[in-house]
Amino acid sequence: MRTFSRWFALAVSVSGATAYADDNDLRIADFGNPKASTTGGSTNFAANADFQAFARIMGAAITSANLMPPETTGHSAWAVNAELSVVNLPDSVRIPTENPEQPSTVLIPSVHVRKGLPFSLELGGRVGWVEKSSQVVATGEVKWAANEGFTWLPDVGVRGHVTKLFGARDLNLTVLGLDIGVGKQFPLGGMVTLTPYGGLDLGFIGATTNRLDFNPSRSYEDSTANNSRAALEDTGSYKKVSFGDNMNQRFYGGVRFIGGVLQLGAELSITRTGSVDTPRADNPNALEDRGLPGVFAFNTTLGLDF
Repeated sequence: MRTFSRWFALAVSVSGATAYADDNDLRIADFGNPKASTTGGSTNFAANADFQAFARIMGAAITSANLMPPETTGHSAWAVNAELSVVNLPDSVRIPTENPEQPSTVLIPSVHVRKGLPFSLELGGRVGWVEKSSQVVATGEVKWAANEGFTWLPDVGVRGHVTKLFGARDLNLTVLGLDIGVGKQFPLGGMVTLTPYGGLDLGFIGATTNRLDFNPSRSYEDSTANNSRAALEDTGSYKKVSFGDNMNQRFYGGVRFIGGVLQLGAELSITRTGSVDTPRADNPNALEDRGLPGVFAFNTTLGLDF
């Protein structure tokens, strides 16, 4: 066991020395040790609550774009788009980054590809990048248009999607979503159409962390003391954020313009991120419900529909 502790400590020190971090890369351990209670208990409720609030806000940020009406591309068609999301991050929820000044706005450029299938089905995938970071966001989706193309009736679509954040050290963050949208395409002449749309997207947040080191400044000698478990002291992980207990509600509305094969679009959205249980100011061992702020986003797209 002592040999393992030495190798563990050496690996941590080497990786920490060679890694490069950008301004928006996350520092999950900055929430504090969830086992180091300041009130004499065995659990730091504030650290777990801050991690849960962060997960819900970050989950809202990486799923802030739809940028397509409920109708499908058609069974033989493709759509390829370059997209940009401008996401406003609330100051009242901590998002620990390498930059001590928490970003108030983050840009997420992405590429979105969709392929139509028979029976009003559509498959899609989106890959985005969180600016000034090594983090990548990937989304897979399937959509079914329950009603589309009727002259006097609106288009109605249901979309299921899975979004995962990659490249965030020690963090596993995934969002499962169910989206219900309504829209209507209006011809403007020839091959030019305008489609306003809106809907509700339910996002279910799941997040866990790897074992975190809350004392990274310890020396190599301290990590390999006579106690074989010295390398594991001041380490731990935050309480799991479960999909079933953490649901966001995103309301969105936008418009899409198609002229020939050229496609333009813009969308606004606001996500309600619910609430978390946090320690009371007068009694840290008692919890109270804390409402979280909404997440606003503006999204735009430019692409080809063929």
